[in-house]
Order: sequence, then C-alpha cells, then structure tokens
Amino acid sequence: MENFKILNGIISVGILFCLIVGWFHLFSPEVNQLIYSRIFYILIGTAFGIQTRLLTNPKMIYPLYGAGALCMIGAFLPLSSEFSVIKTIGILAGLIITFTNRPKYQQ
Repeated sequence: MENFKILNGIISVGILFCLIVGWFHLFSPEVNQLIYSRIFYILIGTAFGIQTRLLTNPKMIYPLYGAGALCMIGAFLPLSSEFSVIKTIGILAGLIITFTNRPKYQQ
C-alpha cells in the first residue's frame, strides 16, 4: 500500500506540472503542446489505472481501465482529429467513476 501511495503522489506531481506548463506556457509552443496535450493525458490514464485499487465496487474496475485507455489513446491521436475528443470523455468518465466509488471513511 505504501508503494501505491508513493507512485500515486509522483504521478499527481507530474500531472500538476503538465497543467502549470500548459497554463503558463513555460517552454516553446511545441514543447508546451507535447506536455499539455499528450503527456498530461498519458499520466491521467495511468493514474486511473492505479486508482482501480481504491474502488469499492468491483464492477467499476474495467470501466475505469477503459476511461484510462481512452485518455491514453486520445493522447496519441493528432490534435486536429475529430476523434481526439475521446481524451475528454475518458477524463470525465474516470473522474465520475473515481469520485462515486471511493471508500467511505467512518470516524
């Protein structure tokens, strides 16, 4: 479980870095586009794959893997492609699944 937390933290920092690069345009336009439009979605897809260990409903494991796969596949599509919208669908689906299937903590 400790390795899971460390890996999740590293990926979260990477995602935050990608967002900062995309918002503030820290590098050249080509590098910004690579980081913000490609690496960001690959990291999100990886995070969804890792988050499957926290789901309370085992029926949602494969849909979360699917959402992560949509993010990763969409990251490799050309940005001008009409199918690149699957990245957004993957993120929305993954967020909905992870937020509605988190374990409930009792105090």
